[in-house]
Amino acid sequence: MEYVLGILLVVLAAALIACVLMQSGKGKKLSSTITGSSDTFFSKGKAKTNEKKLSMITTILAVAFVILTLVAVIVITVII
Repeated sequence: MEYVLGILLVVLAAALIACVLMQSGKGKKLSSTITGSSDTFFSKGKAKTNEKKLSMITTILAVAFVILTLVAVIVITVII
C-alpha cells in the first residue's frame, strides 16, 4: 500500500511541477508592452482561456497532492 501511495505522490508531484512550469509569468503584460509585442484581439482571449484552464488544473493537482499526502501519512502511521 505504501508503494502505491508513493508512486502516486511522485506522479502527482511531476504533473504539478510540469503545470507550474508551463504557466506564463504574471509580468508578461508589462514585458510585452516594453518590447512592443503585438497581440491580436483573438489571441489575447485564447491565451487567457488557456491560462485559466492551466491554472485550474494546477489547483486541482495541488489539492489532490495535499490530500494524497495526508492519506499517506495516516496510512503509514496506522501501519506502524
